[in-house]
Amino acid sequence: MRIAIVSSSFYPEIAGRMLAVARERARSRGAEIALECSVSGTFDIPPVADALLARDDVDAVVALGAVIKGQTKHDEVISHATASALLAISVARSKPASLGITGPAMRERQAYARIRPAAERAVDAAIASHAALREARA
Repeated sequence: MRIAIVSSSFYPEIAGRMLAVARERARSRGAEIALECSVSGTFDIPPVADALLARDDVDAVVALGAVIKGQTKHDEVISHATASALLAISVARSKPASLGITGPAMRERQAYARIRPAAERAVDAAIASHAALREARA
């Protein structure tokens, strides 16, 4: 299985750690990382995920990032819009786009605590969804 990873660099230390964990998890699960892309913020992930899923050498996309609560509800808007767009892209392409984006309503220390579980589960979800789709098509 070949996955692509697209990550948000808005919080570079968090994103870098999430990417390292996702690489480690993919390797341990026997998945090949075909491509890695970085975007500025999580809102920028869906168009790149769509382009990656359009490729024949990519079976699934893992989206990584963190949306941290500020003084407004902007974190909720970004989180919901990004998750909805990723779901729509996944359905349209009939390939998994897994959600390894933490938030909304999360503070920075919570984002750090969620690095490993979010990145690992996103890779696991991409692999499991790909297998389920293959089975459904058989």
